[in-house]
Amino acid sequence: MEKWNQTSKDFMLLGLLPPNQTGLLLLFLIIFAFVLALMGNSGITALIFLDPRLHTPMYFLLSQLSLMDLMYISSIVPKMAYNFLSGQRSISFLGCGVQMFFFITIACSEGLLLASMAYDRFVAICHPLHYPVRMSKRKCLKMITGTWILGSIHSLAYTTYTLHLPYCRSRAINHFFCEVPSMMPLVCMDTWIFEYIRFLSTGLFLLLPFLGITASYGRVLFAVFHMRSKEGRRKAFTTCSTHLTMVTFYYAPFVYTYLRPKNVRSPTEDKNLAVFYTILTPMLNPIVYSLRNKEVLGAMRRVWGMLSSRKK
Repeated sequence: MEKWNQTSKDFMLLGLLPPNQTGLLLLFLIIFAFVLALMGNSGITALIFLDPRLHTPMYFLLSQLSLMDLMYISSIVPKMAYNFLSGQRSISFLGCGVQMFFFITIACSEGLLLASMAYDRFVAICHPLHYPVRMSKRKCLKMITGTWILGSIHSLAYTTYTLHLPYCRSRAINHFFCEVPSMMPLVCMDTWIFEYIRFLSTGLFLLLPFLGITASYGRVLFAVFHMRSKEGRRKAFTTCSTHLTMVTFYYAPFVYTYLRPKNVRSPTEDKNLAVFYTILTPMLNPIVYSLRNKEVLGAMRRVWGMLSSRKK
């Protein structure tokens, strides 16, 4: 174990990867995933902004998902890669707080946003005549603003509480970023209040939205099953089932990590599960939600043609 100044307020991240050739290979794979996520999410956000045909509630919500995923992975992977390549493991007290704030904000906001996207699909398929009223641009804007505000307020309170705890043991966090549950073993007081807050916030921002998403897509799949057109039924079923799979891929590791009591937690398991919602999901979301969508592909061709004509 590296020597560490116990009087320092900074933390030390033990990281995810072993310090050998295998770890270097895995880091290159993570950087590759980061580049794909960066290109995919920034490209989708720009495309929705540039193409007027995509200025609909569904794509406004999708642009926010891409923006959140972009911020998500950018707040974690660059620091992790720098620490591995430089051989340093330290992260400043302020840096840890900033990383924690962005992570919690985006995690909570994305949970609520995915629920809003599921509601949008539910109204569009099950109540198409009511869609212009239930999902107007104004209501869509309120939903987006609400997700960001609620996520930020919760994150600010959560981060402030965590940083004011007395850390009187080793400041070595057995994780690759400042995730709050992994910091609790370093606290030298009873953390039952935090355990209660964590259980409550996980239920409000993750479990309840997930149940709402499951109910919405259940109704959608039921409506799809009764469609007369076999081709329409097949396409709708494929799209909804793929979206539901990605939602489960995001929520399941999160809920499992944050609802487990501290006496059954494993640092290695926590780190492996965190890879799903911090790296893999931001990389896969642009492919699942956008690049398999004919409207998005058509918008890409239109925007590319418009940019090509300007160059000439």
